Amino acid sequence: MDPRLSRRAALAAAIAAPLAAPHVAHAQGARPQVRFAYDWILNGPYAFGIAGERMGFFREAGVDITIQRGFGSARVALDMSAGQFDIAMADPTPMLRFMSQNPNNDLVAVALLWDQAPTAVTVRADGPIMRVADLAGRTLAAPEFDGGRQVFPAFAAVNNIPLSSINWMSVSPELREPMLVQRRADGITGFVTSTALSLRALGMDLPAQRIFRYREHGLDFFYGSFLVTTRTYAERNPDAVRAVVSGMIRSMRWAFANRAEAITHLRAREQLSDVAIESVRQDMAMAELVDSPNSRRLGLGPIEAPRFNRQIEAVKLAFQLGDMPTVDRFYTDRFLPPAAERMLPQRAA
Repeated sequence: MDPRLSRRAALAAAIAAPLAAPHVAHAQGARPQVRFAYDWILNGPYAFGIAGERMGFFREAGVDITIQRGFGSARVALDMSAGQFDIAMADPTPMLRFMSQNPNNDLVAVALLWDQAPTAVTVRADGPIMRVADLAGRTLAAPEFDGGRQVFPAFAAVNNIPLSSINWMSVSPELREPMLVQRRADGITGFVTSTALSLRALGMDLPAQRIFRYREHGLDFFYGSFLVTTRTYAERNPDAVRAVVSGMIRSMRWAFANRAEAITHLRAREQLSDVAIESVRQDMAMAELVDSPNSRRLGLGPIEAPRFNRQIEAVKLAFQLGDMPTVDRFYTDRFLPPAAERMLPQRAA
């Protein structure tokens, strides 16, 4: 067990103790108030939720939602267990790890939004790292709770990269990309939708980047991000969870077909957003993470147990974990809207 995660989990439990009383979801006769967190900064790939909130999709579903940024997928399980928010969006790999190491956890995933995983390692195209195997012995920079860093052991395992050979530089989110631009690190990990365009904004355009997407190098069966909550919250507030799931899926479907408008809503919320950069970032997320044969066939929200069992087993082996949550322990489909309300539309011309 990673001692840093163990200490953090203990801290989370300590913080959660005074929050044992249930979050007051709503006053008599009012809509429930839901605290929602993404797992990263509010940028293009997350514009859909901002747009849905501003357009009233969640109010129409029956809740008032407050959306905040996150600080990495690994933080979601810790902060949610500490009662910092009610529902969040997060990568499943650090969740699985947390659930294995903390068997009394209360977490549950309630909908899949990204069918494909965004995790990647990026290096300089003009550098010596030409193939995945060349990452051995290199220095990689990333925040400690970064999703790409959290999944890297599974990526390394399937590509025979000795984990002990990797030198990690723990940096704040805003310093990750500059480490590569300034050649202070050999590579960086992260969600490709974040790193690729942030590097571009710093003058390292896509042709200058060599991107190793985990799904293109042995982890094609890994799912992307889910909506997650706790079983306690879901049992006490089933209608609120159902409303948030419905609102997020509706928001994603709308943003998929109305991308420029979605970025307009993001810009209204985050006034320093670069519209051009965030538009490309959003397009990348929609094309690489959302629009897949699986999501076209099943719609947004559900998962398939055989595929997810492969991810559970890969995470177990990569992190040398003990007992793992079963698919049914990790995920429930009871809060999904009907299939007709979950299918991706055609993109507007």
